[in-house]
Amino acid sequence: MILMVSGRTDIVAFYTPWFLNRYKEGFVDVRNPFYQKLVSRIEFKDVDAILFCTKNPLPIIPYLKEIKKPILFHITLTPYLKDIEPNVVNKKAIIQGIKEISNIIGKPYTYVRYDPIFINQKYTIDYHIKMFERMCQSLDGYIEHIIISFLDDYKNVRKNIKILNPKKLTKEDYKKIGENFSQIAKKHHMTVQTCFEDENLVEYGFIKEDCLSLELAQKLTGKEKHKKWKARTGSKCNCVEMVDIGSYNTCSHLCKYCYANYEEEKVLENRKKHIPSSTLLIGKLEKDDIIKKRKK
Repeated sequence: MILMVSGRTDIVAFYTPWFLNRYKEGFVDVRNPFYQKLVSRIEFKDVDAILFCTKNPLPIIPYLKEIKKPILFHITLTPYLKDIEPNVVNKKAIIQGIKEISNIIGKPYTYVRYDPIFINQKYTIDYHIKMFERMCQSLDGYIEHIIISFLDDYKNVRKNIKILNPKKLTKEDYKKIGENFSQIAKKHHMTVQTCFEDENLVEYGFIKEDCLSLELAQKLTGKEKHKKWKARTGSKCNCVEMVDIGSYNTCSHLCKYCYANYEEEKVLENRKKHIPSSTLLIGKLEKDDIIKKRKK
């Protein structure tokens, strides 16, 4: 089993003490987002590896050596300012954190996600190219892989459309991004790929790869049997199956393009229900909850 921490919220940035408590106790409970009374119990002895997804890895860095599991990091590093990412910490600090993580777990397991990309009058393609170059230059020697994606039509995006004011990307836009990003990444000894996109940009030098491929999962865990992510069957995603332990509408970054906060007004309410000692990320177990152990 590969644990995803987390695609539904930024556990590393805002809930690291809770995660460490769960790791030390040996299990974590996760509410089913579609049927709240159903709780999945995951025992860490059944976990083969952990994928940490975060915009701010700093809180967990001092504790990484205490986690005796194979670790993969996806660290999102974007060029947007406070109008788009109101609560993301200083990007220079994040870059330093990426370097520290790379030194601990190794370059092959330290990925940077430059996503999502969107353009408007302020955040132009030339702006992205300049910032992508600056990022790659800063991380030369510390990472090997970069993943990008483009803005999707999520509920939260529609709510914030006047703030984002995104321009529809044309074929020429994709070409300019693809050619420039490919050249910059190659110059700094990195690969660049898309995630789950119709426009995969391979014709401009991007590699065709999954965010967590079967080969990477085998290398990370030492085990050969990994299934495709069932929840994404029929989609363009070919990543191996992972188990997400997060909860939606709980991330205080409040990024205007986020898919995981689809009701921002609930974030503060949910965060008030967080108890670091609870087995659940938000709230605690109730008498009528149905707890089922997650099979390995």
